[in-house]
Amino acid sequence: METRDLRSHKWVIPSLRGPWVQIPPPALTPPPQSYVCADKLEECKRGTAYKYQNLFSFVSKLLYQESADQLLSEFTQVRKRTMQLFKPLRIEDAVMQSDSFGSPANWHIAHVTWFFQKILEKHGATLESESSSSSGFNLKYLNSYYQQFGKILPKQERGKFPRPTVKQTLDYRSFIDKEVNKFLKESWPTTTTSENANAMTQQLEYDIILGMQHEMQHQELMVYDFQHFFERFPDPSDNYEPLIINEPPKESQIQRISSKMVEIPGGIFEVGYNGNAFCYDNELPEHKVYLQRFKMDVAPVTNGEYMKFIEGGGYDDYRYWLADGWELVKEQQWNAPLYWVQEEDNVWKKKDFRGLRRIDPDEPVVNVSYYEADAYARWAGKRLPTESEWEKAASWNDELQRKTLYPWGDHEPTPKLANLLESYLWAPSKVGAYPEGKSYYGCHQMIGDVWEWTSSEYVLYPGFRSKFSEYTDKWTINQKVLRGGCFATPIAQIRNTYRNYFKPHERILFAGFRCARDII
Repeated sequence: METRDLRSHKWVIPSLRGPWVQIPPPALTPPPQSYVCADKLEECKRGTAYKYQNLFSFVSKLLYQESADQLLSEFTQVRKRTMQLFKPLRIEDAVMQSDSFGSPANWHIAHVTWFFQKILEKHGATLESESSSSSGFNLKYLNSYYQQFGKILPKQERGKFPRPTVKQTLDYRSFIDKEVNKFLKESWPTTTTSENANAMTQQLEYDIILGMQHEMQHQELMVYDFQHFFERFPDPSDNYEPLIINEPPKESQIQRISSKMVEIPGGIFEVGYNGNAFCYDNELPEHKVYLQRFKMDVAPVTNGEYMKFIEGGGYDDYRYWLADGWELVKEQQWNAPLYWVQEEDNVWKKKDFRGLRRIDPDEPVVNVSYYEADAYARWAGKRLPTESEWEKAASWNDELQRKTLYPWGDHEPTPKLANLLESYLWAPSKVGAYPEGKSYYGCHQMIGDVWEWTSSEYVLYPGFRSKFSEYTDKWTINQKVLRGGCFATPIAQIRNTYRNYFKPHERILFAGFRCARDII
């Protein structure tokens, strides 16, 4: 009997805690043989089988209930973290949309709730009266881009229609939370059932986990929006104030990186997810590609390195830029990464979650577009890696002769290994801050800190099969793939095979890059 550990997202043999694990098999003590006739013996055997069957049913019920409880526990944790991010906002801040790239925070927390409602409806849930929750506003305001669910409010219009109100949203979240708990407890099987019923349960489990992963994606998007919204106010104290802020790694913990690039062998490499846990459908199926040997930067490009590109006239020379990128440089007067401001003394500063600060030259550069990353790489005599090259540099372990789930191995990230949302640092860490998190080839900080642009177009893998229509499948045009996560990415979201994708001009996401070079 197997059940799923949803915290680690691995299939495990459950360890039942409780006195029932020591219940011995029911013993049969037949009467003396001389008094047992054939009919009585068969009846006794049937009674024993019935007792065994009852015991198996009892244990099965416990195992299935444990699986359902774990799913609900994970659901509750995700929902609480969203509200932890939302809580510091004033109502006026919660309903504003500072850019068409993002959305009001109130819309985010309502939309992810609407997504769970759609999952419940998909699986036939009958929702109780919504008189106190969603009946006072139009649910169509919350449809992001799903044509299957009807009318869509254009993204750029979300801030113009601040509905539901914040109070309605909070009531709506509470209502759907109760409905999800109720539905899972009532519909989750308590024993082995038919093959068809088991398939339905697996689909329900996948959809609930997808809903949680979807909400985690919006947690990260909210942090992007907080940065963009509050940066517009010049007063450093007028800022988003997280409930939890931790100190970054100490200087004594930071490893000075002497080597700039490392060689990655070529050959056949299998790209994509190959585990048994949750992944998005666009990470599947694992398939073979051929790679030429190449060199990869051991660390993301830093602010200090990027400053040299600026000082060297990088934003003034069309020769480094793709045509569309050069048009944007001229039209929008780009001369530095987003949020950078140069003071009269030529010092670059930026307002972020830590306040108004000088740009740290040792931190990875962040909030740059694909065009800027590509221009820097050309200026430096390098190029951006493909996503397959990136994945091999992050995941292949030559000693184990297999890929690992993370650069350092298969165990989940911790604050000692990577800078992700649960580190609560609210900014990239200095290069070399996580030496224990480097890959087999010695590449640092491939998970966390900043998303890394690759040169790959976002396309679906050969043999792709959609698991949730319109989620990942309809965006395969004019998007570039990013890998690795950032300081706002939840731990449960990221792995080496995770594929993010954005348009090449977008800068609001927390994206940086590292370079590659051909070996001729």
